[in-house]
Amino acid sequence: QVQLVESGGGLVQAGGSLRLSCAASGTIFGTNVRSWYRQAPGKQRELVAAITSGGTTNYADSVKGRFTISRDNAKNTVYLQMNSLKPEDTAVYNCNAKFLGMTYWGQGTQVTVSS
Repeated sequence: QVQLVESGGGLVQAGGSLRLSCAASGTIFGTNVRSWYRQAPGKQRELVAAITSGGTTNYADSVKGRFTISRDNAKNTVYLQMNSLKPEDTAVYNCNAKFLGMTYWGQGTQVTVSS
């Protein structure tokens, strides 16, 4: 089965940058979507960014212009470059993949943005 391993979370000051990575244990091919979600305590989980196998991207309005999702198929890895971070971005971020009719989740990584 596909396993997703995330890295890159941590503590950063407002205005700073982080890059999250999500590596898959196996090759993801065909029609698929890879995404980043986040959830802060007491709030609903929300889709942050998604990228399809065709390269189409979607972003939450709150991160447009600041975050960029990309993928490297040779490395089976998706990235989330986060710039101009705000305290409101503080959350647990989870990688997601929909592939061959299955949904997979990473373990989650904490992103904390201080004022």
